Amino acid sequence: MARISLEEAYPGIRFSPRSRNWWARLKGTPAECIHRPSKTGWVATLLPDIVFFVGQSEARREPLRPEVSLCRECLMDVVKSDTEAFKGSIVAFEPDPNVTQYFFTGAADFAPAGMTAEVEEAIAERLSQDPGTCEMCERAATWLWFPRSQVASLDDFQRIRDSAGERLCATHGAQKLRKAFEKIDKAKLSFVNLPYGESGAYVWI
Repeated sequence: MARISLEEAYPGIRFSPRSRNWWARLKGTPAECIHRPSKTGWVATLLPDIVFFVGQSEARREPLRPEVSLCRECLMDVVKSDTEAFKGSIVAFEPDPNVTQYFFTGAADFAPAGMTAEVEEAIAERLSQDPGTCEMCERAATWLWFPRSQVASLDDFQRIRDSAGERLCATHGAQKLRKAFEKIDKAKLSFVNLPYGESGAYVWI
């Protein structure tokens, strides 16, 4: 499978030389952004082009960008770039403060990723609705954002069906996600990826 360099994959992100030396490569540890050693309270492992199913992982984009370990600010810079460029529809749930993973699952992968049939149907129904315009500007909405005040549990498929959510364009959707993570003082995210396909959902566990 084709892969690209860190510099090509993450322009603008500076990586710690110590995390790229021969010893780091021997151990198989991901490269760390330059801020990581001093920001140990917030860390995210980004595998941008991977989706995990029960017992396996699959690539959803080529060339495959390398796994990296990022602070919150660097993570959100990468997420912003990809989510603003994504043309499809996204249903996104505000993460719980104790989140350990925050990942995108394409609509075709809902069931293999472990969603119950009721949750899958509820999210698919919301994705199929006319998104209208962004509540923050005049652009077309591509995000439906659910704050935790509306949907606190991803098992609550009835609230996913019935809650209003917030309709946002890609730019304001990315901003909403950044603000949600900025409210979380400490986090250790073992898996974050980036949108792929035509539509899907950002969920947390």
